[in-house]
Amino acid sequence: MTEQPNRQKFAGEGIAAPLRFTVFRRIWLASLLSNLGLLIQGVGAAWAMTQMAASADKVALVQTALMLPIMLISMPAGAIADMYDRRVVTLVSLAIALAGASALTILAGLKLITPEALLAFCFVVGSGNALFGPAWQSSVSEQVPPEALPSAVALNGISYNIARSFGPAVGGVIVAALGAVAAFACNAILYLPLLVVLLLWRRSVEPSRLPREKLNRAMVSGFRYIANSPPIKIVLLRTLVMGLTGGAIMALMPLVARDLLHGGAQTYGIMLGAFGMGAVVGALNIHELRKRMSGEAAIRACTISMAFAMAALAVSTEPVLTATALVLAGAVWMAAVALFNIGVQLSAPRWVAGRSLAAFQASISGGIAIGAWGWGHLTDYAGVEVALLVAAGLMLLSPLLGIWLAMPRVGARNEDAEVLADPEVRLSLTGRSGPLVVEIEYRVAQENARPFHNVMQDVQLSRQRNGAYGWSIARDIADPELWTERYHCPTWFDYLRQRNRSTLSERALHQQAIDYHIGPEPVRVRRMLERPFGSVRWKDETPDRAGGEVLPVVATAAGSST
Repeated sequence: MTEQPNRQKFAGEGIAAPLRFTVFRRIWLASLLSNLGLLIQGVGAAWAMTQMAASADKVALVQTALMLPIMLISMPAGAIADMYDRRVVTLVSLAIALAGASALTILAGLKLITPEALLAFCFVVGSGNALFGPAWQSSVSEQVPPEALPSAVALNGISYNIARSFGPAVGGVIVAALGAVAAFACNAILYLPLLVVLLLWRRSVEPSRLPREKLNRAMVSGFRYIANSPPIKIVLLRTLVMGLTGGAIMALMPLVARDLLHGGAQTYGIMLGAFGMGAVVGALNIHELRKRMSGEAAIRACTISMAFAMAALAVSTEPVLTATALVLAGAVWMAAVALFNIGVQLSAPRWVAGRSLAAFQASISGGIAIGAWGWGHLTDYAGVEVALLVAAGLMLLSPLLGIWLAMPRVGARNEDAEVLADPEVRLSLTGRSGPLVVEIEYRVAQENARPFHNVMQDVQLSRQRNGAYGWSIARDIADPELWTERYHCPTWFDYLRQRNRSTLSERALHQQAIDYHIGPEPVRVRRMLERPFGSVRWKDETPDRAGGEVLPVVATAAGSST
């Protein structure tokens, strides 16, 4: 049976508290092994490329091949995660990654690997991970109660970075002793525990009352939600900048080990392990950081600290100093990324969680992928030291973005509101009938005109991010107390989805607008079919099934139920 978290007993304070829940604990431990294998493969791939190609851009392209798929397919992956059973999506995505890792192992074992083939199979593995990420991360909220979600997000980061602490060093030893093919084989084998655990997970699924959206419409819904959510847009932009600048460390790490430290695969693995060890330290302190500092202050501290760490990395030729700088860089990198991740997860409602997390993944991975390409070219032109110093300078300047794009305040997760009953309908409709036009009439005292209009600007964003378009607010010139809100939905099913996607805070916002209404009559709601003939496919001889009835239907429901 699916474990039901006991919310009354859970305080949500300790970082390890989510591990009390069996499903989360099993998946977390299996994902730790999977991350370990992925990082071992990363060491093998990067080092194999240094042996096959001398140019820095080819080496940096290994990181691009692993990260670029996340940017390219993250939004379809997020839509798929929201549309289908997330357990099934994770299983399919792991199967894709396993196939890529297995093929890479076989080709390397047969000594048929080339730089192009290496990049191609890294791209396949990256594609599987890109599909896996949104489904896995958005399913965390189904494994733990809402109070535990920030700790669970931090624990997932710790999982990756515990693996990063040991995986690269282990990978360096494996590559040095057995060659890159053994590293590729380890990755393929370590996917298996996670596949088994997910097969055993009996996820409870609540079937939707409405048919599933088509993929293209689901993607449009995701883009629309993000475009009309200022807090999420700010977090995504700041995440992109962090990936573009901070990604220089991961992209150039093989060259730091080879050219600055004059080491081999084992040195490279140890340096990556130092970065991962720092990331674990950063993840363990997320709770304290969130408690003591605002989001903007925490991000500012992380970026400034990382700038100094990158500068130290550029000028150091001593392994101990380089490792120390990487511990600091890993800690602040993990803290910043976890803060961005928590901000997105707690800002997005459940129906669009996968797509919001996909956008987050696209921002961080796209930044790293594009940055890796740029840092590789700059290194070919000016050297590793100059590239790292330029990245450090840009990182030092990045907190200036907070002047215009301050990190939003993030509290508890915005919970979904209860499902509303469908409105009364007397006209024959199908799910594809539309567009629907909704008009809501408010009567507002003239002295409240300005505050009412201000509230309606927030209502506009709420309607639009949940699926409405063509929103407007108008005031009657002959009756200044009469205001009319108007918006469209593409089809009847889209309208039903739109009215039930509101979160508790959005319902409260709609109620705030209704509270300005005066007069003996309640707020008046009209729902109209814009193309009543073509939409129901009438023929000349078809009788009007709404004969004798009046359209539009007039409802007296509260505005939050429109």
